Amino acid sequence: MKKILKGILLFVGLVIVWYFFIKPSDYIIRFETQTFPGAINQTIKLWHQTHDTIGQVEQNGAELNTLYQTIRFGDSIHRYRWKIKPLTDSTSKVIVGIKDMEHSFANKVKIPFSDTDFEKRSRKTVLDLMENLKDHIDKFKVTVVGEEDLPTKYLAYVPLKVTQFQKAGGMMKNFTYLTQTLYESGVELDGPPMVVVTKWDRENDSIYYNFAQPIIRSDRLPMGTDIQYKRLFGKRTLKAEYNGNYITSDRAWYALLDYAENNNIPVEPLPIEVFYNNPHTGGDELSWKAEIYLPLKEDEEL
Repeated sequence: MKKILKGILLFVGLVIVWYFFIKPSDYIIRFETQTFPGAINQTIKLWHQTHDTIGQVEQNGAELNTLYQTIRFGDSIHRYRWKIKPLTDSTSKVIVGIKDMEHSFANKVKIPFSDTDFEKRSRKTVLDLMENLKDHIDKFKVTVVGEEDLPTKYLAYVPLKVTQFQKAGGMMKNFTYLTQTLYESGVELDGPPMVVVTKWDRENDSIYYNFAQPIIRSDRLPMGTDIQYKRLFGKRTLKAEYNGNYITSDRAWYALLDYAENNNIPVEPLPIEVFYNNPHTGGDELSWKAEIYLPLKEDEEL
């Protein structure tokens, strides 16, 4: 009997030590959402900028599913840990662990016995994120098509380095310059404009890309400008169709990465986008179309 009692006391003691001194969060909130982890990751990072935050959202390299952020509420500093777990191709579960960095012990004492101001603030903050996320996923659609050949094209392009969020701005800034210069030289176009990503830093959400216009190669190409030329050789790819504002067409990149991982398809994380609408003309953004491609890795690289 004494051994049983000692065992119970030891267990209780360990639970108390874990709860007050080891447990990383004071309060945990869980919810499910109808989208994939990459879209949640990017929404949290943009939402972070709308609060009184300390530093940037922290991410472990290219691993998208765990994020840390620090938010200031008056004289309190709260640490949020977002853990994103994919459930299906189009649904995810989000687990949010929240800690008050200066009042953690007091919160852990009060939380089991009352609905504290800390809990109310935490629920309100996470609900705000959930509303932002719902608004975002209602404004775009991604459909993974599967494997498809991307044809060879000869490109006139302008190289750019921006954040993912600035990608569409770089396109719009250079669209008139690129197409007008080609038109004035009598160059024949060979399809809609494209983005060819040459480097993608998924930890910092920055990219190098070529904003390109497919053309028919000729002796009329304008020289002595910022425009460069190269051939994009045909390749086997994974393809998705994206509908929505081109600012967030990178959501399809994440959908394709998830599809490739779930189906054991080795890919190069260097997206290629083809745009079929001119944003300057406006209209319903869900009617805007882009085709997104991720090149498959060559056999010799496997």
